[in-house]
Amino acid sequence: MTILKKAAATLAASAVFASSFAIVAQAQSVDEIVAAAEKEGELTTIALPHDWCGYGKVFEGFKAKYPKIKVNELNPDAGSADEIEAIKANKDNKGPQAPDVIDVGLSFGPQAKTDGLVQPYKVATWAEIPDNVKDADGAWYGDYYGVMSFMVNKDLVKNAPADWADLLKPEYKGQVALAGDPRASNQAILAVLAAGMGAGGAPGKEAGDKGLAFFAEMNKAGNFVPVIGKAGTLAQGATPIVAMWDYNALSARDTLNGNPPVDVVVPKTGVLAGVYVQAISAYAPHPNAAKLWMEYLYSDEGQLAWLAGYCHPIRFNAMAKAGKIPQALLDKLPPAASYEAAVFPTLDEQAANKEAVTKGWDATVGANVQ
Repeated sequence: MTILKKAAATLAASAVFASSFAIVAQAQSVDEIVAAAEKEGELTTIALPHDWCGYGKVFEGFKAKYPKIKVNELNPDAGSADEIEAIKANKDNKGPQAPDVIDVGLSFGPQAKTDGLVQPYKVATWAEIPDNVKDADGAWYGDYYGVMSFMVNKDLVKNAPADWADLLKPEYKGQVALAGDPRASNQAILAVLAAGMGAGGAPGKEAGDKGLAFFAEMNKAGNFVPVIGKAGTLAQGATPIVAMWDYNALSARDTLNGNPPVDVVVPKTGVLAGVYVQAISAYAPHPNAAKLWMEYLYSDEGQLAWLAGYCHPIRFNAMAKAGKIPQALLDKLPPAASYEAAVFPTLDEQAANKEAVTKGWDATVGANVQ
């Protein structure tokens, strides 16, 4: 699937600029980058809380491997838009308030390239990053993703649903919830898209409409619960089945610690992936340290650190096939085969689905989720 069809034309104007940077970036060997990065002596990150996607372990690993590089961590709780604004606000600042690297939602990568805020760089493992989640010139590239899943209270649900269609079964009456209001929550809006894909709809408006019809049928059958599902409501029994990102569900499973026991199921169809992307600031004060950071993130070690935090690293499929993922990590996850069919909707498809769901939920489903 090709990401950002519409954006392709807009980005074409910067292709020559990007390509020239890429050539320069790839002229350095990793050893040369290490030497240059250690000479710079610093790296500035932003918006990376240690409890998100295993970033605490990522920082520990990087610092242990490159002790000569001081890491400045800016505003761990910032959002993607804040990261972009930090680049803009510090274009002429070479101090520790200027981010070298960013980790942002998918839509922010292409726009940052269009605005000339990022510089391209292709890591050594570039070929193992799927083409549909990276910029061809290396301006931005997918780092990790989650897929929509079912978090299930095993005490109350004896037979966990295996697919979206199963949620319509009478045995799940009064048990199924979304992890947000589908008129406002991106997670819930994309859950409707995933359900529509499971019903055979193409990503975009078609799947959005089919997803609405699916939830309308579920609501009519009495299976849908109009309560925002989370770990607490699942444990209390108010929402025994919750559709949510797998990394949130897996973290909630650990938090609940067996009380109640939890299943996390990736549906057989409609496997929807949501991805974040990395990029290096065009104004990075420490460009070589930024490149070295990227090399670490996309190395086996960096990818496994993310996986330990339940975020699927972008090289997951390639690493699984090569036998590079420890069994202890795999045992904490749904089966690897569950992720092989993951679909990464384009920005246009996500926008079309959002419009269909937010505008059509009340009239089609009629459930006031709160």
